[in-house]
Amino acid sequence: MKKSFDGNLKWSDVTPKAQWMSRRSLLAGAGAMMVAGAAQASIETVPSAFSTDATPNTLKEITSYNNFYEFGTGKEDPLNNSAAFKPNPWSIKIDGMVDKPGDYDLGDILAGVTLEERIYRFRCVEAWSMVIPWNGFELATLLNRVGVQSGAKFVAFETIVRPEEMPGQQSRIIDWPYREGLRLDEAMNPLTILATGIYGEALPNQSGAPIRLVVPWKYGFKSIKSIVRITLTDTMPYASWNAINPREYGFYSNVNPTVDHPRWSQASERRIGGGLFDSRVDTQMFNGYGDQVAQLYAGQDLTKDF
Repeated sequence: MKKSFDGNLKWSDVTPKAQWMSRRSLLAGAGAMMVAGAAQASIETVPSAFSTDATPNTLKEITSYNNFYEFGTGKEDPLNNSAAFKPNPWSIKIDGMVDKPGDYDLGDILAGVTLEERIYRFRCVEAWSMVIPWNGFELATLLNRVGVQSGAKFVAFETIVRPEEMPGQQSRIIDWPYREGLRLDEAMNPLTILATGIYGEALPNQSGAPIRLVVPWKYGFKSIKSIVRITLTDTMPYASWNAINPREYGFYSNVNPTVDHPRWSQASERRIGGGLFDSRVDTQMFNGYGDQVAQLYAGQDLTKDF
């Protein structure tokens, strides 16, 4: 049975659209899409102090060059093969070590949050990068609402399985569903968000519609797309790429220029958007978010906990 939240959280502190657009004329609109069953309504977002000042990539660059193996392994496959995917209606099962387990309509989840504009650096494990203006809210907001039980140490996530709509799932490259996980303190960090839009528009299918995780200090594959299940657990959860090839893909997968992928260097990255000769820039530890997250790994050997 699908559940609704009974809390008293309200939309608040919303910046007027005219003011927001004059502040950042680059962004083509301030509405984010709130999904309520099959209906969608445009809402405004609040700027965030966590945003980078770097210039975002264009919407075309962001939505036409990405990895989403559910639609195929090529960079343009998600764009070309995702038209049949239906992101509405949508619900998320939240279970495990929580006080209020259940299947929650996405509209009910979004009705109790204020969406923010979060302009984040995005670093792929393949050594390319972008800057993306996400619209979303902190994962901690949702976890606090369902009540994390004492003893929970990790958060596990699953992507939807619909091979009739997601042709990549007809292959055996991954043991579907795609699964990922975070340590609880990583999940509760204010940088970790659930995104529902890009550039003030609803997430397109190829980018993880209707809701995805974004963890900006980790390699992009940790930011799981099209989430249908969130589980609180006391044991380290299964993570798809880590399980497929633990030598190349660690559970933590923090951006780290000093720890190379076995097949290529991670010291620099190709910044998408420069045409044929995309510029290369030095990779920053934790993708430049060390001030906010380095303390999470105090005492850990990040060459082993990679």
